[in-house]
Amino acid sequence: QVQLVESGGGLVQAGGSLRLSCAASGRTFSNYPMGWFRQAPGKEREFVAAISNSGGSTKYADSVKGRFTISRDNAKNTVYLQMNSLKPEDTAVYYCAAGLVTLGARSYEYKYWGQGTQVTVSS
Repeated sequence: QVQLVESGGGLVQAGGSLRLSCAASGRTFSNYPMGWFRQAPGKEREFVAAISNSGGSTKYADSVKGRFTISRDNAKNTVYLQMNSLKPEDTAVYYCAAGLVTLGARSYEYKYWGQGTQVTVSS
């Protein structure tokens, strides 16, 4: 079992930045590839970014490529999502997840999920 707790969400103006954190506890964090997903009101959950166990490989949704950066610190059992140049369409609840597949982009490829953190971008 892995417990995940996200933090760092909030309200920011368009063009601003936020850094989300996801702290893991339970089983060995470095065993798991990690990902970030988001869900906006009335929409399905969508893939944002993923990172391999070691942190050496990453993958991004086209909508965030060049603006968001995923990283991890296995010594701190934490994965991060640095979000720059935020847009109103980035408004959503952001979830981190511990995966079964390296660089998976589908929800079913992740086994453990956090409770989510709200990100709101005003125009």
